[in-house]
Amino acid sequence: MAWAIVGLLVLLGFASWRLSAYTITSFQMSLTWIHWVVFFGFTIFMAYSEGYKGFQKKFSPRFAARCKYLLNNTSVLQLILAPIFCMAYFHAPKKRVIATFALTIMVILFILSFRFIPQPLKGILDFGVVIGLIWGIISTAYYCFKAFTDDNFNWDDEVVIKS
Repeated sequence: MAWAIVGLLVLLGFASWRLSAYTITSFQMSLTWIHWVVFFGFTIFMAYSEGYKGFQKKFSPRFAARCKYLLNNTSVLQLILAPIFCMAYFHAPKKRVIATFALTIMVILFILSFRFIPQPLKGILDFGVVIGLIWGIISTAYYCFKAFTDDNFNWDDEVVIKS
């Protein structure tokens, strides 16, 4: 389970670090009032939608519950692929697996489309994404800690293994 936690946190941390460079570059340019409106609006939107609703309320507690599941119930496949098992790419309800793959495709499409956005707007928008990712790192670390230290942690791990 440590492999799953470290794997995810490194992935999110690396993405945050890479996007931060674009944000720093954009703030070295002269910004207009519309840039500042977009900056604050998109940052608040991403903090709420990606950070709070996406990570804190859904992904992070489920990820932690699946990590806890690995403590006592693991197969070789789940152990080797622990990060993606805990992200619910497999051995989860069909609806969850579909949602996980759909979200992954959506993120990839956003990454590809953001490449065409010029600076300083790209960096401004990336800042909102970085805030959401940092929120995700913190909430995932918190819920993983809670899963292994709090006897009352009983989030649904949504593990489905067909015999």
